[in-house]
Amino acid sequence: MSLNSRLTIAAHALAWMELNKRYGHEVATSEQIAGSVNTNPVVIRRLLAELRKAGLVESRRGAGAGWTLTRELESMTLLDVYEAVQPGALFAMHRATPNQECPVGFGIQPAMQSIYDGIEDTLRGELARTTLADVLRSVLAAR
Repeated sequence: MSLNSRLTIAAHALAWMELNKRYGHEVATSEQIAGSVNTNPVVIRRLLAELRKAGLVESRRGAGAGWTLTRELESMTLLDVYEAVQPGALFAMHRATPNQECPVGFGIQPAMQSIYDGIEDTLRGELARTTLADVLRSVLAAR
């Protein structure tokens, strides 16, 4: 799974889990979720492990094994999910320090970091305003 799709797939999984719960199923398996996402269950298990670490889902073992949401979607934002599955900053600087003797090499990182910080702040603000309940409502309205 590419980094750019991680948030989308995580939101998909969480929305699916809520809908599954509404249909009377207490737990969801990674195989069931993977069927909706159309991916390998291992991909879903890895993603759910990250969501579990962030406290958004929990897993059960033994009889009735599977995954459950830890709270209502209304109290879960896309920012919560983003922070759980998106490692590090959205944008990165050069791997090696640019030539500091060059005017562009000297100033590119501070200039770009300022821009990137603004973009990241805007992104986080938008994600914080959107709950997973909003996402599920939009999904169901699309039918």
